[in-house]
Order: sequence, then C-alpha cells, then structure tokens
Amino acid sequence: MSPAQPEGQRWSPDGSLDPGLVEADRGRPLSVYVHVPFCRVRCGYCDFNTYTVGFGPGARVGDYAPSVLAEAQLASRVMSEAGLPTRQARTLFFGGGTPTMLDTAELIEILAGLRERIGIAPEAEVTLEANPDTVTRQGLAELAAAGFTRVSFGMQSAVPAILATLDRTHTPERVPLVVEWAKEAGLSTSVDLIYGTPGESLKDWETSLRAALSYEPDHVSAYALVVEEGTKMGAQVARGELPTPDPDDEAAKYELADALLGEAGYAWYEISNFARVTEADHSSGRSSTHFEHASAHNLAYWRDWDWWGFGPGAHSHMGRARWWNVKNPGAYAGRLRAGHSPAYGGEILDADARELERVMLGVRTSEGVAIQGLPGLSVPDGSGTPSGGRIAALIADGLIDGASALSGRVVLTLRGRLLADYVTREIMGY
Repeated sequence: MSPAQPEGQRWSPDGSLDPGLVEADRGRPLSVYVHVPFCRVRCGYCDFNTYTVGFGPGARVGDYAPSVLAEAQLASRVMSEAGLPTRQARTLFFGGGTPTMLDTAELIEILAGLRERIGIAPEAEVTLEANPDTVTRQGLAELAAAGFTRVSFGMQSAVPAILATLDRTHTPERVPLVVEWAKEAGLSTSVDLIYGTPGESLKDWETSLRAALSYEPDHVSAYALVVEEGTKMGAQVARGELPTPDPDDEAAKYELADALLGEAGYAWYEISNFARVTEADHSSGRSSTHFEHASAHNLAYWRDWDWWGFGPGAHSHMGRARWWNVKNPGAYAGRLRAGHSPAYGGEILDADARELERVMLGVRTSEGVAIQGLPGLSVPDGSGTPSGGRIAALIADGLIDGASALSGRVVLTLRGRLLADYVTREIMGY
C-alpha cells in the first residue's frame, strides 16, 4: 500500500504559477525528475509511490511515455507563462519504482521527448535507477548511446539473507556483472546500499561494503533503513516478527562505511553519499577535494535549484512554490488526457521556511553553510576567530570542524553527521 496522498492547498487545474512566486529573476538552474511507479515486487520496507499492477491507458508499462510527455508539454507552457527564462535541464533523474521496468525503447522515447519539450543541456547528467535483474548488456549500451550518462543500481546488500528480508529479487552475483556492463557502455556507475536491516550484523554490513568496493563504482550511496508505518516491514516490526532497528547499531555501521570508503578513495559530499575522489590539491596547505563523480542531481536538491517532477506523486519546486501530483497512476494519466494539470496540492514557502530549508540541506553537504547571517550565531571577527557560545560548543562537542569554522563555515565532522538535525537546530537558534 502506498502512503496517503499529501493534502496542502489545492492547485490550479491548469497548473499555472504566479510569476512572483517562481522568482524568475533569480536565475536558478533547472533539474528534471521522472517517476516511474512500476515494480515487479513491492519491497517490504518501501513507502514510495509504487505499484505492481497497471492502471489502464497511459498508466502501465508499455504506454507510460505519452503521459510523461504530455506533462512535459504542460510544464513547458507553465514555465513560459510564469515568466521563467528558457532553461535547458542540467540534470535528469529517472527514479521509482523501477524505471527499468519500462523497456529500453520507452525510456529512450521519454528522454527524447523531454529534450524536445524542455531542453537538455549538452553536458547534462542523465541518471537511471535500475534493479540489477531488470537490465541487459545491450539495453545499457543503447541507453548510453541515447544520452543517458549514469546508472544507479539498487544493490542494498551482498548478503542473501538480508536481501530476502528486504524482499529484493536479485542475487548478489548479479551486481558485479551489471556494473561491468554499465562501465563497458561508458556510463558512470553508482551502487545504493542500505544498512540497519533487521537481523543484519556488523559483519554482514562489512561484507556488503567490501563487495561494493570490489566492483569499483564511481559512487556509493549508504542509507540507514527507516521502518515506515504502513509498510509490510512496519507491520512485521510492530508484531514483533522483526526487531526494531537500533540507532547505536546504525551509527556504528555508518562509521564503518565512512572508514572503509575513505580507505578506498571515496569521500562524503552529502551525509549518505560518497564519490570517488579524483583530485586533491594540497599545495596551499589545505585539502581541496574534487568530486567529479558526485551526483549533480543530488546536489541540485541540496543547492536549491528549481526542479520539475514528472509522474504520479512526483514533487516539483519553483522558487517559493512547491506542489505534488496526484498519486494514483490512472488518475494522473486521465487528467493529462483531459488537458488538465496532474497537480493535486501544494504549498507556498515563506522566507523563514526557505531559510530553514537552505540551512538544513546545506549542513548535510561537505561544503557546509556560511556562518555569516545564521540566527543565534556570532560571525567570525576580523581575525577570522569565531565568537559566540553555540559555535564554540559545537566545536567542543566535536560536531563541527574547527578549521572550517575559522574560515566562516559550518562543516560537519563525522560525529556531526550522525547528529545533523541537532546541529541544524543549534545554528538556527531553535
């Protein structure tokens, strides 16, 4: 069962946006997200908007592309009428669900249609999420030739018992094979891992990390499992059939991931995301890490770019306006066939909400956020020394990096990454 439809304020049936709310003069780049809501099997831990059945014309595997491209046509019109300048998308991300439930031709049709209706920058990053058992060698080569540049494989674990608990359908042996196929096609590669699955030992997690590193991907994501209410796993935990994940256990597993990934030449650029480091400059006495393989699409969210989300339940963000589509795939396709926006509801963010979000997202990155202007914090004086109790306390507690604070930025330490929400509250004065 998918989570309930969020409410918010009702959105215009034609999808129109107030030019004042989209802040057309700010010059933010544009990103695109395409949600593919289809899966072979719904994983027990998943609370995303996904389905294992079709919902009629335009809402099932095989004829989904026309619905997405109808929304793309609407998006092009809405952005133009709101006074936004013509912007080619600099990142695209096909997520789900399982995007590779669509056949290669349909994925290529959607990409080509977005290029025609929205525009795609020549250097754009185009990412495809994929389950290891839903891709072929030929299909990956065809996707790369059509303009996809990156693939993110849902590995999750290298331990069969853990994959079974997660209801994953692939075998551990499949992952290195598909990673190699992607590399042969010239695609940048990422693997997604989950730690904290009920029953997973620290040794299990180490096995998964070492296996992932042996494949030499360009990027690794490591996410702590969150047991969501309304999921199969949530019910199993509630009934006592599976143990509740232990926060201390998850912290130990994150620390192990940071250590092993660091030893292998990866560095964090966002709390849950690590990229292979390709350049380090020590000539000035300070290390500067170059993240050629960081996900540009991930960073677009952290850096407050505009984005349009296509598909059932997808969220979009333009300036102060944020909205989300109707979640039911049949309703989504039906609205577009009738010439209406699929938007269900939305919200208008005020200045305080925008600032909190800016800081909360920025703190999660290795770039951090500037101390200057943060509520409740004294800025560094002329000598660059931070004054003010909160900064000093956060440094003393080992939560933020002292050298970075001297340079005027809040950057989390390893311990701080485990307590990022607390750090955000402190620097915002909450």
